[in-house]
Amino acid sequence: MNYYVVIPAHNEQQFLSFTLDSLLRQTLLPKRVIIVNDNSTDETENIIDSYTSEHSLFTKLNTTSDTLHMPGSKVVNAFKKGLALLDEDYDFLVKLDADIVLPDPYFEKIALAFRANPNIGIAGGFAYEEDAKGIWKRNHPMNSDHVRGAFKAYSKRCFKDIGGLKSAMGWDTVDELLARYHGYEIHTDENLHAKHLRPVGNAYNKKAKLLQGKAMYGMRYGYLITLIASLKMALKQRKKNAFFDNMEGYLEAERNNAAFLVSEAEGKYIRKLRWTNMRKKLLPF
Repeated sequence: MNYYVVIPAHNEQQFLSFTLDSLLRQTLLPKRVIIVNDNSTDETENIIDSYTSEHSLFTKLNTTSDTLHMPGSKVVNAFKKGLALLDEDYDFLVKLDADIVLPDPYFEKIALAFRANPNIGIAGGFAYEEDAKGIWKRNHPMNSDHVRGAFKAYSKRCFKDIGGLKSAMGWDTVDELLARYHGYEIHTDENLHAKHLRPVGNAYNKKAKLLQGKAMYGMRYGYLITLIASLKMALKQRKKNAFFDNMEGYLEAERNNAAFLVSEAEGKYIRKLRWTNMRKKLLPF
């Protein structure tokens, strides 16, 4: 199967070469890799140039955006600019972060999953992060039906049906909800361990604290689901401020009549799905 990879990169001199080397080691190589150098001020561009000069697989695209590392919009906007350089001759499309190291057979296994089940819309493995003792441990072990935004693969048909990626915090939740809305399955493979070299959120700007709540508003969660989801997030992260930040973000978006990320029909489906999943967890039998 043919696949393309788009890598947004902003000041990734510490990790980028590890990511690109892991792509070169794939047992099923991508057809093309676009590396979007998004306003980097370190050695990122020089690293990209060293790879593009030696491997025709890689293409560099320089772009300029805000220097702040705001979750969601910055990375998705860079991804979209890279996507614009690609044609339609692919079976699946990959959005990959510049701090991920993939196992050698990663995309061969992903391709086999797409080929075996045409109803799979999004596929991926699981993120592992190194702890203080040098042990690689799975991140977010409870989310077994979710593919991290750092290494998402989309079938072409699914990507088109969901309308691509949303330039907002929560885009990697919206895409899966919309994929399910359109009848696709989310495939995760516990045997595919992707090493995440930078812990989540380390580079996020302080202005980002309200964006999660705004995203919940944009996904048409409604007040009660947002409240429950925010409380769960705060407990999981052991950060009580996360609850208040989320609720403040939601209410601010409501006051400002912010644009929704999904249609009314999609929002109705999303709320129903959320309530169903919550009831299953409360009443598993």
